[in-house]
Amino acid sequence: MDHSHSEGGLTMKEEQNQFLRLWGQVPARLNAEQVAYVLNCQPHDVPILVAARLLKPLGSPPSNSVKFFAALEVLELAKDRTWLAKVTTALNQHWQKKNASKKCLEVIPSTGHSFPAR
Repeated sequence: MDHSHSEGGLTMKEEQNQFLRLWGQVPARLNAEQVAYVLNCQPHDVPILVAARLLKPLGSPPSNSVKFFAALEVLELAKDRTWLAKVTTALNQHWQKKNASKKCLEVIPSTGHSFPAR
């Protein structure tokens, strides 16, 4: 028996989304995947935005726990062009640094050791 589908053939997530659309609301709390969708970025970008203090999770969650964000706050921030520019800059800088550090080291596949790139 497949518990992921209801009697109507929709998954619970699809039912929730359908209900919220009919109600004309978004969930009050968004997870990182939902925030990423609203901001048109990737879920792995959301912790970068938290670290840059551009997003603040609700409550005081431990570092290794699921973070939730206030939907109304995220939607308001998403209307702010200046904030969006800061988001874009923070993400660009993060990935430039990450990619630059990868280029600085080359790995010898057979040994797994790294050495400075030439």
